[in-house]
Amino acid sequence: MTEIRDLLSYKLHRVANLLSRGAELRYRREFGVSLWEWRTSALLGAVREPLSLNHLAHAAGIHKSQMSRVVSGLAKRGVVKRESDPVDARGVHLALSKSGRRIYDALIRAAAERDAAFRGCLSEKEHAVFDRALTKLAGQARDLIQREKVAK
Repeated sequence: MTEIRDLLSYKLHRVANLLSRGAELRYRREFGVSLWEWRTSALLGAVREPLSLNHLAHAAGIHKSQMSRVVSGLAKRGVVKRESDPVDARGVHLALSKSGRRIYDALIRAAAERDAAFRGCLSEKEHAVFDRALTKLAGQARDLIQREKVAK
């Protein structure tokens, strides 16, 4: 009989949680940011144009209200700047401030270091196989989601 520990989704989730916990410990210690603040800064840092709150929440995979709280905290600390949307008065455009950009640059370097350390246990061949397997699994997961939507 299959147990939860045998499921691939469970194993992937456990590894992802371990990585996230380690990242949060380092980013809080070195930069004073939570994991969601890091992810938000990273998403804003990866683009040159400001993002709407909806776009940012969607990109992060969290609810708009949760993203709003994260952005508010970053804005209070001067990491994120908010500008009114000239087309939609209710909307807001979000971007990193100058200090936010400096924090992002340091955070992305730290993330790259962590990523290299994590991947360091794999040989080049294992790394290539793992990347291909993840790509295949992501495609399969999207297909399963579509099948569930059709089955409704």
